[in-house]
Amino acid sequence: MSNLHITVWNNCLQTIKKIVKPQSFKTWFEPIKPIRLQDNALTIQVPNKFFYEWLEEHYVGELKMAMRQELGESGRLEYQILMSHQTPSKDNPLVEHTNDAAPNNGNTPLYANDPSAGEIKNPFVIPGIKKMKIDPNLNKSYLFTNYIEGDCNRLARSAGVAVAKKPGGTAFNPLFLYGNSGLGKTHLVQAIGNEVSKFYPEKAVLYVSCEEFTNQIINSIKSNAVQDFVRFYQMIDVLLVDDIQFLANKNKMQEIFFHIFNTLHQAGKQIVLTSDRPPKDLEGIQERLISRFKWGLSADLDVPEFETRIAIFESKMNREGLDIPTDVTEFICYNIKNNIRELEGVLISLVAQSTLNRREIDMDLAKNVIKHFVKNISKEITVEFIQELVADHFDVSVDKLQGKTRKRQVVIARQLSMYLSKKLTNKSLKAIGENFGGRDHSTVIYSCKAVQDLLDTNTIFKDTVSDLEKKIKMNLHE
Repeated sequence: MSNLHITVWNNCLQTIKKIVKPQSFKTWFEPIKPIRLQDNALTIQVPNKFFYEWLEEHYVGELKMAMRQELGESGRLEYQILMSHQTPSKDNPLVEHTNDAAPNNGNTPLYANDPSAGEIKNPFVIPGIKKMKIDPNLNKSYLFTNYIEGDCNRLARSAGVAVAKKPGGTAFNPLFLYGNSGLGKTHLVQAIGNEVSKFYPEKAVLYVSCEEFTNQIINSIKSNAVQDFVRFYQMIDVLLVDDIQFLANKNKMQEIFFHIFNTLHQAGKQIVLTSDRPPKDLEGIQERLISRFKWGLSADLDVPEFETRIAIFESKMNREGLDIPTDVTEFICYNIKNNIRELEGVLISLVAQSTLNRREIDMDLAKNVIKHFVKNISKEITVEFIQELVADHFDVSVDKLQGKTRKRQVVIARQLSMYLSKKLTNKSLKAIGENFGGRDHSTVIYSCKAVQDLLDTNTIFKDTVSDLEKKIKMNLHE
């Protein structure tokens, strides 16, 4: 009976898993841990206050339904929220919520000077630059408005917006964004900086790559100006550091960053870091730094799903004033799967080729450009492939689709195969008919009309056709 709370929560998860998207389930439900079941109240542990608020805002209905199924109408769900900078212990396992900054832990800054006093040497410009004149080092085109949201980045983007609205005043400080190269980390972290600069012009915002940061440290050591360097960074209100993993195995630089981090965090200043991996997987980084990276919220950016890639590509097209045919856009987004930066590269190449060669952007041009970005271009959709997939869905043989049987299930499958062949291939009506036992073009036209009539009147059939279209495209292009 001692594990009843685990059994109840696992049953709730099975219910919830059926009604939410896989990526959403992974992001919002897998991290939850059941704590106890007492007086018909199930207590669950969530990582932070932001996590709790997101569940209450977006998934309260799903949670209530699952709880009712397991515990009845009187069942209750209670939350316990981990402090942002602690791990559970027997003495102080959990707290309901916290907005407090991390404790001092007895660590004093490497340099005790008041960072707001006197003239500050700015490693980006020249010595003698005061706080209000700091260049944030931001790309003004990186904004939230042109950062497309999808399941792949929803948590990271939402956290970024929250930080930008209230820098240093949320439970996720630092905000640690991680993911593979080309997934939009730099865009997102700079969007935070641009938003803060817009609404809090009095705050000193600074974006710096880890490579640039380490080069500055080296220069400050050479010129015997480390103290000025540290004082400069200690006066920043919102510090954005890209690719923090490059501090690996650089102990002196880690020591300097450690004290900058402590001073800013204890003063309630906002820190945002990016990396190509989560804090727990960082190698060559001191444990005391890794533990601080875990104080706030760690949010991953995953590979964008097909629909998000389409939205990203179309957004970039619109900014360039381009009108690219839908089939060409889909072809590009099927082939460029893992890197948003490559989508930008394809678009630039298409525009260049189209302009220099004075030709329209069509499928042939897209195929020619794509060859330079991917090793294996996806094959074209064929009538035979459509027949196989539709036949499998309706549990009939391809021979029957091509034969003369008039059984209702076979007729619907045959007509749908013709409809999809006309829509998704470049075959003529005559060529399509020949693939279905030598039928003429008028039969294909009739079949397409019959399917269209069903689509207009039957929502279940419409969903089936939509799912098959996606399956045809995605299976072929994997």
